[in-house]
Amino acid sequence: MSDVRPSAAAPEPVSAVVFDVGRVLFQWDLRHLFARLIDDPDELEWFVTTVVTPEWHFEHDAGRPLAEMLPERIARFPEHAALIEAYATRFNESIPGPVPGSLELVEELAARGVPLFAITNFGAEFWPPFRATQLVFDRFGDIVVSGVERIVKPDPAIYALAARRFGHAPGRMLFIDDNADNIAAAVACGWQGHHFTDAGRLAQDLRARGLIAG
Repeated sequence: MSDVRPSAAAPEPVSAVVFDVGRVLFQWDLRHLFARLIDDPDELEWFVTTVVTPEWHFEHDAGRPLAEMLPERIARFPEHAALIEAYATRFNESIPGPVPGSLELVEELAARGVPLFAITNFGAEFWPPFRATQLVFDRFGDIVVSGVERIVKPDPAIYALAARRFGHAPGRMLFIDDNADNIAAAVACGWQGHHFTDAGRLAQDLRARGLIAG
């Protein structure tokens, strides 16, 4: 099943839709950036699994500043200093574009007057320059950014914070995320959830809930 509800009982009507950003609204992979800088495929794969890794990147999502992260990493891999610095200066290039079909669903929900919000694991220093390039976020009433709050999904605290800020009861919000652990945590906090795999399956779920036209 692509959607998850908090109990076997009929779910409450959804009053707001809450999106994840990376890999739900926008594609993201560090390979998109470093493939421009590393020609050899084997070297590229080694670099993104050993030097600038998703796990290391997650530290910035959690609130650790780049001023701490970069010098530490460069000291460990000094021969790759220029590439490590590119992570900080060219991060937007790791986000090549929208996930096919997702932004169209945002527009359809907005046109129907559905309140829209987001919870994203995203670095505090990377978020403003990315946000500035994407007008779609003007459709959102509020966005909780993990690096700003220093709380990351799936910590229940980020869902509690979001519920307070968004002003809707958890049981009436539908949270959409590509990470099953994040969905499970939201559902445990009383939210409704959709485990995102592609925009087509999400559209089916939204239609079934009466949030977009059939």
